[in-house]
Amino acid sequence: MKYYIMILCCCIFSWSQSQNCSATLSGKVLDFHDGSPITNATIFIESLNKYTTTDVDGQFSVTALCNVPIVIVVSHLACETKTVNITIEGDTFIDITLEHHIEELNEVTVAGVSNTKVTRTAQETLLKTETIDRFSALNLGDALKQISGVSSINTGNSIVKPVINGLHSSRIIVMTNGVRLQDQQWGIEHAPNIDLNTAGSINVIKGANALAYGGDAIGGVIILKPSKISLKDSLYGKTILSGQTNGRGYNANTSLTKTYKKGWYVGAQASVKRFGDFETPDYSLTNSGLNTKGFSVNGGFKTFEKGFNVYYSHLDNEIAILRASHIGNIEDLVNAINSQQPSVIEDFSYDINAPKQDVTHHVFKTEFYKRFKTFGRVDLQYDYQNNQRLEYDIRVGDDRDTPAIDLTLKTHTLKTTVKLDSNSNITYNFGVNAGYQNNFANPKTGVRRLIPDYDKYDLGAFAISNIRLNNAIHMDFGLRYDYNKIDAKKFYITSRWNERNYDTDFADLVIDDLGTQLLTNPVFEYSNISASAGIAYQLDTHNSFIFNYGLSNRAPNPSELFSDGLHHSAARIELGDLRLKQETSNRVSGTYNYTKNDLSLNFEAFYNHIKDYIFIEPTGTETSIRGAFPVWSYNQTNAAIYGLDITANYNFNDQWFLKHKSSITKGKDISQDRALIDMPSLKTVNSIGYSNPKWLKLKTELQSELVFRQNDYPNNNFEVFIPTTQQMVLVDVSTTPPTYHLLHLQSNITLDLSKKTDLNIGLNITNVLNTNYRENLNRLRYFADDLGRNIMLQLKLNY
Repeated sequence: MKYYIMILCCCIFSWSQSQNCSATLSGKVLDFHDGSPITNATIFIESLNKYTTTDVDGQFSVTALCNVPIVIVVSHLACETKTVNITIEGDTFIDITLEHHIEELNEVTVAGVSNTKVTRTAQETLLKTETIDRFSALNLGDALKQISGVSSINTGNSIVKPVINGLHSSRIIVMTNGVRLQDQQWGIEHAPNIDLNTAGSINVIKGANALAYGGDAIGGVIILKPSKISLKDSLYGKTILSGQTNGRGYNANTSLTKTYKKGWYVGAQASVKRFGDFETPDYSLTNSGLNTKGFSVNGGFKTFEKGFNVYYSHLDNEIAILRASHIGNIEDLVNAINSQQPSVIEDFSYDINAPKQDVTHHVFKTEFYKRFKTFGRVDLQYDYQNNQRLEYDIRVGDDRDTPAIDLTLKTHTLKTTVKLDSNSNITYNFGVNAGYQNNFANPKTGVRRLIPDYDKYDLGAFAISNIRLNNAIHMDFGLRYDYNKIDAKKFYITSRWNERNYDTDFADLVIDDLGTQLLTNPVFEYSNISASAGIAYQLDTHNSFIFNYGLSNRAPNPSELFSDGLHHSAARIELGDLRLKQETSNRVSGTYNYTKNDLSLNFEAFYNHIKDYIFIEPTGTETSIRGAFPVWSYNQTNAAIYGLDITANYNFNDQWFLKHKSSITKGKDISQDRALIDMPSLKTVNSIGYSNPKWLKLKTELQSELVFRQNDYPNNNFEVFIPTTQQMVLVDVSTTPPTYHLLHLQSNITLDLSKKTDLNIGLNITNVLNTNYRENLNRLRYFADDLGRNIMLQLKLNY
């Protein structure tokens, strides 16, 4: 036994002598972002339980290592901890990179809120998840009206289009999860096909100072971002249930996300809304309900250095349009304007009958990104959208279930961006995008097609620089070029073609003469230059200023060019103009912000000169087989739109607070020295609120909304002959509704059900006093009052 022990000791001694444990591991820890050394990073060798830290040059050294594989854990404050596997083979040197700004990647709470803005020098406002959730049962346009300077143009209460500083429709870009929305947005009665519940935050940028998204955003850009994804093993979600008295409807939305520490994630969301006929204080709005169903799924891989995402969403909106708004001829319109009540008032119903819209929208997106050391980030994205719009008129016989408008719009977009951010004081963004769009107008509707078949081609490129001169001054400069081509096939009635003198100006567009009709092939190309410049100056800890300038150009959309016929859901004949030129906007703006202790003030002023501004206005009447209808024609003029938006907040103490928002926008037709049509009224909103975190996180707010009569409007009234009375009658489509005042109340509490689960219970009452009123920018104001009191109870479960 003694000999065995001696032999074993000799073997162990021989093995230990054969190990070379004199190796040295040295290296540097560098910032992935810009290559700068990271000081005081911790280097931990797990198997040896050895520690060291980096010096002022980011260097480290560990001695007396054996030639064996080891695991190194590198960590630093505000950096993502990194694990490195390495095999020691003599003296070894290694560079290790950490992202020193990784807190931006992990900016996550259970609610998944992103609190970052897109720009530094533009007039930008951020809506957070808490506000978005409160409007879960409503739509995008309703939520955005919480921002000073943002209003809406409505067709009833379910079709709500955002208006930014007096501009809407094709002049506003809507981005949802990185995809520019393409959904026949040219129509005033076409609301954005977006489920508000898919957004984690919303950024609203006024004016054309976000060139990365497009050069034609004369009004502004609305950016809906999904909730942030956390880099940890987690499963979290949210469910919102609500019911309300007006419309006797409900809303349900739920979302669930699974994330993994290594970067993989998958999520899903679904929602449903159902409302019946809404009510004014005095009567039911027959056929005004809504039925919406939507869902989205997404998944991918995300780390700081690389990642990809695949996303799909589906939304189906069935929207009833007030039955009384369906007029058979101009005499019906005269009677509606002169009547205090709708011509059709029936008992409450959940049925959605004609006139109505049925719109289905699909979005598919895939994207990939990669970061390169001391260089920046490269993104590549492809997205596809399919939008089908069906508009149903009141018809009889075999066509009663056939839509009067049947449009299918398919859009393909490919884009790539490069961000150079190795120098934290100067960053550059470059991007290129290409798009193809096909619109098909189904000829089987039995109705003359309002919008023709067309193919549209887009190509764009931009360059943006962001410069930080010092901690107080930031500057942005941007330049963008866009090329657009539209190739259409359209039938014109020969008499209409000649009446508009197209036979002289566009004779070469005719490809087939069918006698009473002409088949034409209009092809238009547009080249647009856009530019932006801005400066943000932090005077001191309390005062800051922003000044910016934006040049943008917008090509006319298909509706403005080609509309030719009766638009049934609008109950009017719309006429486009092939002679329309692109709009050119020069916008200057300034912002002053003051923040001190419990007081914050924000003033945003702007002046927007638009050359060849395109607008639609009534120009007379035209008789069809159904009778006389008003004719609305697209025209151009030189216009100026200017105004001031004010936001103020004051906290009396930790519980009581005051809020104020006011917005005034003026629009002038410079060429004709008159007011522009469809400008929002002066509006002021004041709130007083109380919050107490100790009382179940109680929050209560009483809001006063005062909207003044719009006294600046063009006189577009016209006279028409009424056969039944054999008289000429003035049709007053211009005079605006009177001033109105509304009170709203909202209150909520939060119950902590467990460490990671809470229940928020909210009560919202709009139009508390059940006031009768009509909104100037509601297209159905000729036919009925706006909504009466609504009481909504909402339950939100975060888990």
